[in-house]
Amino acid sequence: MKHALTALLAAFAVPAAAQERPANPQFDYAGFSRLVEELGPVREAHRLPWAEFYARARTGGAILLDARSTSAFARGHLKGAVNLPFSDFSAETLREALGTDTNRPIYIYCNNNFRDHRPPVILKAAPLALNIPTFVNLHGYGYTNVWELADLIGTTDAGVEWVSLEGAEPATAAPLGRIR
Repeated sequence: MKHALTALLAAFAVPAAAQERPANPQFDYAGFSRLVEELGPVREAHRLPWAEFYARARTGGAILLDARSTSAFARGHLKGAVNLPFSDFSAETLREALGTDTNRPIYIYCNNNFRDHRPPVILKAAPLALNIPTFVNLHGYGYTNVWELADLIGTTDAGVEWVSLEGAEPATAAPLGRIR
């Protein structure tokens, strides 16, 4: 019986070579973890209340960036926002959307800044809120003057300029789904 059990376990055992995964230099989880750790205090110092956030985002040269999907952006966004979906972030697309001045002020917000909890701002799990990876990735690509909306607001709150492109002609000329 003991030999049969050993043989059975051996038949289902994964060979050691199959357990090893090849190194892929295009993934650096340890580097990402270090970046997240380093940016924690920076992010905390760069979170702004609504009134200051929106006033600063509307100043000359600033960019109000919405990193949600193109469809969520079209269904509604803050007036003046530029859309570059997070999944499209690369050095090239960020340069196209944000320019080459990596010190240009960039203001970000996401679904979790809204209390509405209905399309297009459905809440995400708090540790997975889009502001977090957006902030980290922008810094990782060299854009270091990033500011995040800290407050919880509603799309119909006084002073919130919420616009929708639904029913409007799609902005096909805008590269990568960037819509104003």
